[in-house]
Amino acid sequence: MRRIVFVVFFASLAMLFVGTGCTDKKTTPDESVSVDSMLADSLGTDSMEALIEDEPMPKAADELFDDFIFNFAANRRLQSERTDYPVNLDKFGKVSQVEKAKWGMEHFFMRQGYYTLVFNNARQLDVVKDTAIGSVYVEKISFAKKQVERWMFNRVLGLWKMQGVKIMPLAKHEDAAFLKFYNMFVKDSTFQSLSIAESVSFSGPDPEDDFSRMTGELMAEQVPMFLPWMPSGTLFNIHYGSEPYQPSNTRIFVIRGIANGMESELTFQRKAGAWMLTKLNT
Repeated sequence: MRRIVFVVFFASLAMLFVGTGCTDKKTTPDESVSVDSMLADSLGTDSMEALIEDEPMPKAADELFDDFIFNFAANRRLQSERTDYPVNLDKFGKVSQVEKAKWGMEHFFMRQGYYTLVFNNARQLDVVKDTAIGSVYVEKISFAKKQVERWMFNRVLGLWKMQGVKIMPLAKHEDAAFLKFYNMFVKDSTFQSLSIAESVSFSGPDPEDDFSRMTGELMAEQVPMFLPWMPSGTLFNIHYGSEPYQPSNTRIFVIRGIANGMESELTFQRKAGAWMLTKLNT
């Protein structure tokens, strides 16, 4: 009886998610960039950056990297002050130094309107609030170019600073296998349907009460209707701590909007060598 009740609920909720589901396998990298640009326009990121740049960064922003990176990405003066020059650049194994005069402003995810986080377990979700974290890297993952650009940040004497950049092939990324899976999951609807567990735990907003949430179980065939918007083409990902991704059979993929309050969590479990979506929280 419980499964029947949820079928009715999901049919109603689907009306709220029209147009936000995954793309099919015909999507191209150019189309993905277009979708990201449309999202950024709706958020008014230019206005947000102007507001941030006009104001000095509060000292408290150095406590949490989340607070710092928004200011760093939008404030040209702050970015220059908090970058160690000359910048150490490791480009596909060739190390060089780039002088300040030749180093440009980097807006990171501000023009895309979202960023992602990937965790190995639910306990790691709280790391973004950990004021003891002293190392973080932000990475731009390009599936079209098959490369990763990674900016390393460290807290020095209580202040966050960008201290180096590494560019490497996507295949050399510590979590390359999962990233390859994610790219296929978003782009190929057939592959996606084969990568969804028979029963998926679901939590989402109640369409009849703005202040309540609904929880339950989705059948595999219902899941595509309720998947949130998922970025493809390029990901801006934040990784907390200096340690790379650790071996694990769990990945929690978080999509976090900058100014629209959007946040979605997709939990994948590796079973018999294959990743499967097992939990969805929107």
